[in-house]
Amino acid sequence: MGDDSEWLKLPIDQKCEHKVWKARLNGYEEALQLFNRITDEKSPEWGKYLGLIKKFVTESNAVAQLKGLEAALAYVENAHIAVKTAGDVVSGVVTKVFNQPKARAKELGTDICLMYIEMEKAEVVQDELLKGLDNKNPKIVVACIETLRKALSEFGSKIVTLKPVVKVLPKQFESREKAVRDEAKMLAVEIYKWIRDALKPSLQNINSVLLKELEEEWVKLPTSPPKQSRFLRSQQDLKAKFQQQQAQGEESGEEEEDTVVAVDPYELMEAVDILSQLPKDFYDKIEAKKWQERKEALEAVESLSKNPKLESGDYGDLARALKKVVGKDANVMLVSMAAKCLAGLASGLRKKFGTYAGQVVPTILEKFKEKKLQVVQALQEAIDAIFLTTTLQSLSDDVLAVMDNKNPSIKQQASLFLARSFRHCTQATLPKSVLKPFCAALVKQVNDSAPEVRDAAFEALGTAMKVVGEKAVNPYLADLDKLKLDKIKECADKVELPGGKKGAGGGGAGEKKAASKAPPPAEAQTKSSAPPKKTSGATAGPPKKGKAVSASSGKPKKNTESKDFTESELSVEVCEERAAEVLPASCLEQLDSANWKERLASMEEFQRAVETMDKMAMPCQALVKMLAKKPGWKETNFQVMQMKLHIVALIAQRGQFSKTSASIVLDGLVDKVGDIKCGGNAKEGMTAIGEACSLPWTAEQVVSLAFAQKNPKNQAETLNWLANAMKEFGFTGINVKGFINNVKTALGATNPAVRTAAITLLGVMYLYMGAPLRMFFEDEKPALLSQIDAAFEKMQGQSAPAPTRFTKKTGNEDECDIAEEQDEDVGGQDIMDLLPRTEISDKITSDLVSKIGDKNWKTRKEGLDEVAAIISEAKFITANIGELPLALKGRLSDSNKILVQQSLTILQQLASAMGPGLKQHVKTLGFPIITVLGDSKPNVRAAAMATLQAWVEQTGMKEWLEGEELSEELKKENPFLRQELLGWLADKLPTLRSVPGDLMGCIPNLYACLEDRNGDVRKKAQDALPTFMMHLGYDKMNKATGKLKASSKDQVLAMLEKARAVMPAKPAPPAKTGGAKGPSETSRGVSEDTADNKPEAKKVRGGVAAKKSATTKKPAAKGMKDDEDRSGPLFILVPNAKEQRIKEEKQLKILKWNFITPRDEYLEQLKTQMSTCFAKWLQDELFHLDFQRHVKAISVMIERLESESDATISCLDLILKWFTLRFFDTNTTVLMKVMEYLKLLFTMLDRENYHLTEYEANSFVPYLLLKVGESKDVVRKDVRAILAMLCKVYPASKVFPYLMDGTKSKNSKQRAECLEELGCLIEGYGMNVCQPAPAKSLKEIAIHIGDRDTSVRNAALNTVVAVYNVCGDQAFKFISKIDIRGRRLALQPSRVQMSGLQEIIQRTPMALSFASLHRKNPTNSSSQARQNAHHSESSHMPIPKEFQLDLDMIEMDQSRVNELPDLVQHKLDELLEPIVIPEPKMRAISPHLDDLHNSTASTINFVISQVASGDINTSIQALAQIDEVLWQENKAEVMSGHIDQFLIATIMQLRLIYNTHMADDRLDKKVIFKLYSCILGNMLSLFSLESLVREASMGVLKDLIHGLITLILDSRVEDTEEGQQVIRSVNMLVVKVLEKSDQTNIMR
Repeated sequence: MGDDSEWLKLPIDQKCEHKVWKARLNGYEEALQLFNRITDEKSPEWGKYLGLIKKFVTESNAVAQLKGLEAALAYVENAHIAVKTAGDVVSGVVTKVFNQPKARAKELGTDICLMYIEMEKAEVVQDELLKGLDNKNPKIVVACIETLRKALSEFGSKIVTLKPVVKVLPKQFESREKAVRDEAKMLAVEIYKWIRDALKPSLQNINSVLLKELEEEWVKLPTSPPKQSRFLRSQQDLKAKFQQQQAQGEESGEEEEDTVVAVDPYELMEAVDILSQLPKDFYDKIEAKKWQERKEALEAVESLSKNPKLESGDYGDLARALKKVVGKDANVMLVSMAAKCLAGLASGLRKKFGTYAGQVVPTILEKFKEKKLQVVQALQEAIDAIFLTTTLQSLSDDVLAVMDNKNPSIKQQASLFLARSFRHCTQATLPKSVLKPFCAALVKQVNDSAPEVRDAAFEALGTAMKVVGEKAVNPYLADLDKLKLDKIKECADKVELPGGKKGAGGGGAGEKKAASKAPPPAEAQTKSSAPPKKTSGATAGPPKKGKAVSASSGKPKKNTESKDFTESELSVEVCEERAAEVLPASCLEQLDSANWKERLASMEEFQRAVETMDKMAMPCQALVKMLAKKPGWKETNFQVMQMKLHIVALIAQRGQFSKTSASIVLDGLVDKVGDIKCGGNAKEGMTAIGEACSLPWTAEQVVSLAFAQKNPKNQAETLNWLANAMKEFGFTGINVKGFINNVKTALGATNPAVRTAAITLLGVMYLYMGAPLRMFFEDEKPALLSQIDAAFEKMQGQSAPAPTRFTKKTGNEDECDIAEEQDEDVGGQDIMDLLPRTEISDKITSDLVSKIGDKNWKTRKEGLDEVAAIISEAKFITANIGELPLALKGRLSDSNKILVQQSLTILQQLASAMGPGLKQHVKTLGFPIITVLGDSKPNVRAAAMATLQAWVEQTGMKEWLEGEELSEELKKENPFLRQELLGWLADKLPTLRSVPGDLMGCIPNLYACLEDRNGDVRKKAQDALPTFMMHLGYDKMNKATGKLKASSKDQVLAMLEKARAVMPAKPAPPAKTGGAKGPSETSRGVSEDTADNKPEAKKVRGGVAAKKSATTKKPAAKGMKDDEDRSGPLFILVPNAKEQRIKEEKQLKILKWNFITPRDEYLEQLKTQMSTCFAKWLQDELFHLDFQRHVKAISVMIERLESESDATISCLDLILKWFTLRFFDTNTTVLMKVMEYLKLLFTMLDRENYHLTEYEANSFVPYLLLKVGESKDVVRKDVRAILAMLCKVYPASKVFPYLMDGTKSKNSKQRAECLEELGCLIEGYGMNVCQPAPAKSLKEIAIHIGDRDTSVRNAALNTVVAVYNVCGDQAFKFISKIDIRGRRLALQPSRVQMSGLQEIIQRTPMALSFASLHRKNPTNSSSQARQNAHHSESSHMPIPKEFQLDLDMIEMDQSRVNELPDLVQHKLDELLEPIVIPEPKMRAISPHLDDLHNSTASTINFVISQVASGDINTSIQALAQIDEVLWQENKAEVMSGHIDQFLIATIMQLRLIYNTHMADDRLDKKVIFKLYSCILGNMLSLFSLESLVREASMGVLKDLIHGLITLILDSRVEDTEEGQQVIRSVNMLVVKVLEKSDQTNIMR
């Protein structure tokens, strides 16, 4: 009993550790009760048991263990910190609980494991359970498998990672224990429920009987997918939804589909390392002369390559060996085996094999010349498997190279390969840039003499048509006749895409039905950031009224229009008949009259007829042929010719003008373009034809015609017209390559006008193409090249103008769309692709490759020198460089560092020579460059970084970020490599708008770098952290920390929080002008932007709206429905919506509107908030990329401001937030419109007697002050006007701190303007406006007297003068401490243009020598002060305000600082007159709080501001109202958040009484003591409310105590009877302050 009584007295945690099992049992029971009682999951009580929970589980006594398990379960379920114990506790459960005979113990152990999973520790639990499967005790193994099964059944395959579980299943099926096998079988059935057939490949090697049993069980399972029934703590929303479904007993089929997890069987398999298993003599045998030995080597590889998943490694040597067998071995059986090996490698490695694809594919394509079916099938399997590891774009050069091969078998198999490849493509992965060259090659094969080649080409074209749509392919089939087109369409109909995917092609009712259900384009754009995909018959813009949406129906009318538009040339007789139908007879008769006056009259009639003619009835070809009729373009009379040329322009503008008609007249127009009198009309005609038939086509025809002539005048004027036309139409679709030769001819012309015109044209082209344009002319003479450079320099910094003319749409809208697509394809082509390139693969011989790999370093150097010479001689090369990549890769790891650097130099040379084609070598050569970054020598690392940058300029970042290679490099524990690589990523990632998802694979290695031993690595990792976060997001990176150790996780999470605060915003989409690039861009454009096929149209970076591309079609006129939508209210009045937003921000449920530049999350949040109370169309306009839409939206808001004032006020916070985004715009038009609206808005708010809340002001005022430092005077003027209005709807005392913050800006204009505004506020509202305290504020203002900027110094001094004008000598107390430079500035007499008083300077030597020390009446209103400020600001002459500083004198002054200068002498008689202090004018206070303001907070702020009033009665009234609030318990809480403000106002009033009122003999002392009584009464009431008093800060309490002690010691108070009562009250108050205040603050 003695022992019992001893441990019974112990606390619970000590009982749980007691050596007596009964004590522990009792401890566990009490702990269980305690854990169930604690309601706060973050209670400190939980921490006491953190280290004991594992002992609860591993209890040696079976009886006590049950209670311990129950207590542990309660702890895990209720304690927030329980997650820290997951690993230890689950490990204890596995080893000490699962082996127990009692079922209850096992059940509790399982529940604990499942509870840890619910607490987001699934990975830890799963790892421990999988470790338990290796235990020798079968009971533990069975329990672990059972727990895994239950976890999977309840939480689902998204929470439980199946790959490691599937990996260990086969081993469990081999167990001797039947119970283990049975449990494993049940687990396999459970896994099959979730992933279905994806499980089968992983279990193919188990016992066949067991597999058959499993398959029988799998068949019995229901076909509907299972659902997650238990949820993580972070999935409570899903839990609620699940419970609701269970309650209703309904299940949606669509939702069921959503729960199916698509699992790739490949991901569940274990990778096999076959490189280490290759026979040691493999490479010798594969080169053996005997085919049997080669076969033996291939059989070994074939058996290894059958493994479905292979470990990544360097397969380069193996791939080259197999390639050699395929290409050169005479034994066809061995060729088949090698091809099968390649197919196996490609299937097993997947994307990792893409590195070797470019080396192997050309050989396979060449080998298709083999006739034997067995070989062809093996080669087909190989090339198909290789295609899946790479992209069609990277193989395009190799495939196109064999499309012109003489061997029909090769051409046939290449086309069939394309057909099979197209089936795996989509519209996104088969863009026009890839499709166009393939279609051109296939069209040639359609006309091949061999029928098998033709059939294969038809199949390939049909497949392409099925995948991307008839509309996308048709432009490339224009030269084919109807029979061939029908054959292609027939093939397209037969094509079946894998997986049941629907292509974009085809036609019929099904497609028409789909098209009819398509949403309007405007809606589609708002719902998705990606552009709407064009269907077969849909136009780019909204469908026009009366037009069919689908073209597949083939209506007769459309066919007729198409026939007219693509008309064939008509005979002269037919043209005469058609012209006679529409032209007067007299007109036709006089066309060829010998009398020029009759011909002129005929032209006039002709013009009138054309002007009145209907577009559809105008026979354009017939009319232009009549104009060309003799004398035609040889007309000698200039008046007739001018009229004739003008009529051509009219016909082109008003009719359906075809290219056939254009061809008839262009020759004549070009012939007259150089004519002085008729040249203008000829250019007008060519421009009209450009609008009708597209500028690219017209320009190409015109230039070729001009240079076919010998007239230099015509050539020069044609080039001048083209230069101007490019500016008007934009550069989209221009065939640069077609012009270059003619421009070169013009540059070599003897006529200077032609050369000048050519150079002018090049200058215009430079606007769109940039610096790479010069590459075409590097072979020109130096003198001419200098002229070209001069023309380019003139264009530097200019941007291409927005197009003003566009190709018009005629009858056949679809055909115009096709033409546009062609144009876009050509215009979007990379300029580097236009350069003539040399094939150097034939020069990279095997001898040269062996030389580069020689053992002797001098020989290796010779080989590298030869390579450098080859590249230098070729200048521009193709992407096919033979075996050079692998040879250079070996040299990057050379032991001789000189050769490494030489290799890097060659790689830089290779980058500039190859251009964008370099992309396909990134995996082979690019990542070895990154490996060199780990070299110990700085000069080698610097060379590697320069090479890497050169490569990235050509390839973009996408190829580098895709795949696992980058992660593998970062994984290497080389500090130099990690430093350089992380620094490079930190530099590049912020420039990208999107990144591949593979970047997430780098995160574990990035976290490892954060804890690297090397300090430089850690620093670089921390710098890179925000750049990773900007793309991956905080949530993903936070989730990735789950795999870290507890100690590491805490550190990384802290770093993530810091990175989150400085995370950069993604760059804005580039603004497009005329569909072309500006000169500042490189030729390839921003390849990073093209890394993602989804353009991020939703982004508004910094509020700057990008201009729309000129190629974008103008939408059709809006229908009546759209007009009706816009006629509704702009804003929807939602009750309490604003209050809810304020509440959510306070609770941190949403982001606080606080940023340096607006990020995406802020924009998305604002959009979401606006969606409930803004009209849909208005929100779309406000967030549109085009700034003009913003201007229109603001105009509508201005129109509706008065009529929707209530709704505007209800949405005021959102409106102001949107306008803060516009403050980050650089567009002046938008900015001025914003200012116009804001001025009207604040006028309306003042009229409605509305007062801004703190929430609204915090979201708006700081950003408004950013624009007060704007360089444009007109903007600054508007901002100051808005600030003046703002003080009418928001207390000036609260505006004051914002202005003080503005004085800390780096922008000197903003500092100066904010200081000027501070002076205006002090003049207009007195010293009470200076918050939190006048002394503190004025000290900060005085600091700016020493500013470097003149305007800031002047503004600061003017503000101080304003203070002196208001409060006189007291100003010196506020600003008594100024640095020496400030005193020198203030005391310099040559700087002070208005005199001060010497006696004041003598009295206050540390104070400022004010420019005007006359006491001025502070009656000037704030508006008058602002007018003065504007006047001085706008004047160019140095007009003084109160004073002006002479900067030159400051620099020349060498006098000692302590010597006081002589002041300028002035007449001082007026100073002898008594100074009259005006009575302060204060606004009367309303007797009722509720009547004064709509907002409680605004009311309290206003009343508190009156407490410090200089008028005693006003102060007493304010104190009375506050006292009334404090006495009512139910209302006292409204003072929360205002305590410091109230105490500061009270302290200020105490000082005012002490310094001013008590010293004024004119005032009745009874009134002063009444004020004292009110103050002390308020204080006693306040300090009886402990909850409010604890809000008082340390500094404020210190000032209050100081003020009270000063009052006690005031002899003027002690001498009176009322004063004694005041002192007693003060003593009581001091006691209260000490008792009720926060002890930490009051005692510090």
